Amino acid sequence: MPIAYITRRERFNAAHRLYNKELTDEENLTIYGKCSHPNWHGHNFDLFVTIKGEIDSKTGFVTNLNNISKLIKELVIEKLDHRNINLDVDFMRGKIASTENLAIAIWGELKNPIETIGVGLHCVKIQETENNWVEYFGD
Repeated sequence: MPIAYITRRERFNAAHRLYNKELTDEENLTIYGKCSHPNWHGHNFDLFVTIKGEIDSKTGFVTNLNNISKLIKELVIEKLDHRNINLDVDFMRGKIASTENLAIAIWGELKNPIETIGVGLHCVKIQETENNWVEYFGD
């Protein structure tokens, strides 16, 4: 059977602050610039989740994307949308709220549930701005 890759996009809005609590405010400002402002800042994020699997000859699908969308919304979007990533998101506690760490954490939230429906997780991509995005392909 042929293998195909299919991507689902979801969106969320969230605030965060880039800082390392082990560093002084001055050190954080030097490293993270205005993204370390103590009163936070926000983004309109685009999340792209790419799965891979065999194309079912009966349906022509790798999987029903409605199922993938439902998982993403329940496990990730509901926890992130209109939230503070540093303070409100359980899977980001204790982590620097960079887009890199966010992509890895989202991978951790989605990998097993996606595999239980018979497909593989290939990539988590988060576009933070029109110029910046992160792609994570697992360990």
